[in-house]
Amino acid sequence: MLERILVGSMYTNCYIFSNGKKECIIIDPGGSSDEIVSRVSMLKMIPIAIILTHGHFDHTAACGALKKIYQEKEIDLQIAIHSNDKNYLGKSGIKKNMETLVNLGLDPEEDNDKLFADLPRPTILLKAEDVIFNTGLVVIETPGHTRGSISLYSERDKLLFSGDTLFFQGIGRADLPGGDETILMESIHDKIMTLPPETRVFPGHGVATSIEREQKGNPFLR
Repeated sequence: MLERILVGSMYTNCYIFSNGKKECIIIDPGGSSDEIVSRVSMLKMIPIAIILTHGHFDHTAACGALKKIYQEKEIDLQIAIHSNDKNYLGKSGIKKNMETLVNLGLDPEEDNDKLFADLPRPTILLKAEDVIFNTGLVVIETPGHTRGSISLYSERDKLLFSGDTLFFQGIGRADLPGGDETILMESIHDKIMTLPPETRVFPGHGVATSIEREQKGNPFLR
């Protein structure tokens, strides 16, 4: 089961994913917590964790609200992020995300700090080859957009959640704090483009694609 919800002011793709009948994970809840909760309820699923492909606020902003909502339902929602991006969460998250706002040319004084005020601390620090609960998803370290950017790959389901590393006909930006264009391109060429061509790719923004389509037509990879 895979559901996509567009969330937040940057239209981030938040995914609800499950290989079972009851439990699911939530990937990159960058806003719209009420809509996420409503969709999970409609699907009759119980969320067990939030998995973050990286630490930017447009992928994490709803973590605090979701944590509180599910605590009231007596569900202990785990928060998982790569160890290199852990400082985007918790108390340090305000400073880290403010730096990102400034580099995006946005005004940090326009109540944007409310996006990060309640970011919870991570409860799980991810690393390469970690298996995400019983979903069949495995962590691939794909730094470059941030130091701790990851992708989530299921060999069984032939799908990849690529975060902001690879998009349809595009790639992630590397000009924000922690970004590195050389490392980003290495991640894409060495770790993503080597996956089976039929692999479906679900990015952090925009429409889904496939490895084969990006191998043939992505202008940034030529």
